[in-house]
Amino acid sequence: MSSVEQTQPLISHLLELRNRLLRALAAVLVVFLGLIYFSNEIYEFVSKPLVDRLPAGATMIATDVASPFFTPLKLTLISAVFLSVPLILYQVWAFVAPGLYKHERRLIMPLMFSSSLLFYCGVAFAYFIVFPLVFGFFTAISLGGVEFATDISSYLDFVLALFLAFGIAFEVPVAIILLCWTGATTPQSLREKRPYIVVMAFIVGMLLTPPDIISQTLLAIPMCLLFEVGLFFTRFYAPRDNSRDEENEQEQE
Repeated sequence: MSSVEQTQPLISHLLELRNRLLRALAAVLVVFLGLIYFSNEIYEFVSKPLVDRLPAGATMIATDVASPFFTPLKLTLISAVFLSVPLILYQVWAFVAPGLYKHERRLIMPLMFSSSLLFYCGVAFAYFIVFPLVFGFFTAISLGGVEFATDISSYLDFVLALFLAFGIAFEVPVAIILLCWTGATTPQSLREKRPYIVVMAFIVGMLLTPPDIISQTLLAIPMCLLFEVGLFFTRFYAPRDNSRDEENEQEQE
């Protein structure tokens, strides 16, 4: 095959990748423009778990002149990315699907859908379960003579870090399935290492959450349960190298 013939497929793949990236960015932009009018309301919703637990007379503050304007916009943009995750994953799917076997396409699609759902479940778990407990703990132990006043920008960085931590932690079943499907490990090996994985879950909970036992436990326990869920579903994903059927599996849709 000549160098020109080798270059043409590469160029076509790069053009396809560019188009998919542009469509993903366009989806984020459309969602962002749809949400921008509600920027303040979105920030008020996200800050509600802390505001409801502030001591009497305490409020959130802005230590930078532009914070009241840019902080809600920053949150709105990140919210747009979060809400666009299914559309972004669809573009990823559309790009890689032509290179997959038929049975692989049937397996990957539900995996991508479940990864989006699990990420949203992790974010919802953090907001509705973890935040009330964590902020209740922090506001209850404030020092005497020290007024509790949280900067709105610092608060946003804090909650986004927790959202991301819980969203990623809830992807454990997808990670387990992919590890077994690609042959990196086996379900039997993971079962034998279960005690170590439980300990690792609590270590991760300690590293990713504030220094209180409540939030650490609330992250570690779901990770352990989701590990078991991932082990259960590995039975539907045989190792990739052993699941191909030669010529018939190479047909593309």
